[in-house]
Amino acid sequence: MADEDDSDDKQLDPSQKRLDQALERGDVVKSQEINTWFVIAAGTLVISNFGGSVSIGILVPMRNLLANAWMIHTDGPGLMQLAKSLMYTVVSALGMPIFMLMLAAVAANLVQHRLVWSGEPLKPSFSKISPMSGFKRIFGKQAAANFGKGLFKVIALGAVMTAILWPERMRMEAMEHFDPSMLLGVTNSLTMHLLGAVVAMLAVVAILDYVFQYRTWYDRQKMSQQEMKEEFKQSEGDPHIKGRIRQIRMARMKKRMMAAVPKASVIITNPTHYSVALQYERGMAAPLCVAKGVDNIAFKIREIAREHDIPIVENVPLARSLYAAVDVDEEIPVEHYQAVAEIIGYVMGLKRNLSGRRAS
Repeated sequence: MADEDDSDDKQLDPSQKRLDQALERGDVVKSQEINTWFVIAAGTLVISNFGGSVSIGILVPMRNLLANAWMIHTDGPGLMQLAKSLMYTVVSALGMPIFMLMLAAVAANLVQHRLVWSGEPLKPSFSKISPMSGFKRIFGKQAAANFGKGLFKVIALGAVMTAILWPERMRMEAMEHFDPSMLLGVTNSLTMHLLGAVVAMLAVVAILDYVFQYRTWYDRQKMSQQEMKEEFKQSEGDPHIKGRIRQIRMARMKKRMMAAVPKASVIITNPTHYSVALQYERGMAAPLCVAKGVDNIAFKIREIAREHDIPIVENVPLARSLYAAVDVDEEIPVEHYQAVAEIIGYVMGLKRNLSGRRAS
């Protein structure tokens, strides 16, 4: 019951990762009718194009063999030589047709899916011997489809044979009076007509079966909401772990910023929310942001600045603008040069006056 509930929950289209995993497991779209069609079509092509050459390639050596049978040595080496000669004759005559049939079998699989190397289908599985799984295979949707295909092929094949052979019934009755040399041509013509019609009929069956197999395979890959969430966690990372990592990074950045505040030349603040610590020394291209923060972090920056006698300047719009425009360890933008330069110049002037008073 749990399996049925799970299958009912799997209504979401599969992700690309899910489809790739199915391919790696060897779970691919497989229509046996496509394989059958390719092999029969290749066989028809072989008969129509290589039938004559194959028959001659076998007939001529066999005729010579029978004509010169008296010359064959019946001892052990002689019989071995005869067997080798016959094998070479058959292989040379049937080599190309057999190669074409093998090529058609490979092409039938490549048309449906790319090459897959997986040992997953060979692993033992309880579902293969489970009575319930066997019952589903016998009376399930796939079994019903196979029965329908078989019935359709029997009816269609009977209709095709009737349509082709019925008009030829008179000639077929008269074939018993034909010269044997004429029978081969007549039977070859009828055979090619039948094979051509069978190939056309099986093409329709193969296309319909592939569509059905693909739909069945795609439905089998569908995912439930929970599976989609789990895959998202695996691909994007667990949100809890990512949140923890973010907290650690923020803590480290805060610690580093607080350690850099004493190097600042001035702290520009909005007293209630923002603080931006800027460092400037002669020879620098532009002031550098060494720390920034809001609320508690801003208060901590101002606290450290007071401990180290760093000037704190209140400028609400500039503090907000700098906080939004510049990151830590970056130079301030060009549009803020003048406003910051005035503040730093003012601060440096205060420091010089203070130093002069102490000297006097």
